[in-house]
Amino acid sequence: MPHATNQGDIGNMKVLSVISAICLVVLGSSWAAGQTARGNPREGQAVYEKNCLRCHGNKLDGNGPDSQDLIVRPANLQSLMSRSKTDWELLIAISNGVLFSPMHSFRGKLTDQQMLDVLSYIRTIAPLDVVS
Repeated sequence: MPHATNQGDIGNMKVLSVISAICLVVLGSSWAAGQTARGNPREGQAVYEKNCLRCHGNKLDGNGPDSQDLIVRPANLQSLMSRSKTDWELLIAISNGVLFSPMHSFRGKLTDQQMLDVLSYIRTIAPLDVVS
């Protein structure tokens, strides 16, 4: 014999499903909004040229003039691995540096806006690519 369900249980399941769907939409849209860099790419280019170019290079490929002298090579910001990182991951790397690498922290050296600007410049040249 099939198990009879209570009408109240079905109603509760529907309400839970609707609430879950709303939460997914809200969280998904928050994540998408967080992926949009809110910096100025022109300002970011100036910050990049002053602070990043010597290691990461003109083409953001990790072949800057100082990169040859480093034991650990700078990140190729054009690579799929770098382009698949979220804006948040890149901002954390810019702000805090990368452990066991020559990428040092820029917290206290750059303002939050300058970090957003350089991220915006990087994303202009090497856009986010999570699909590939």
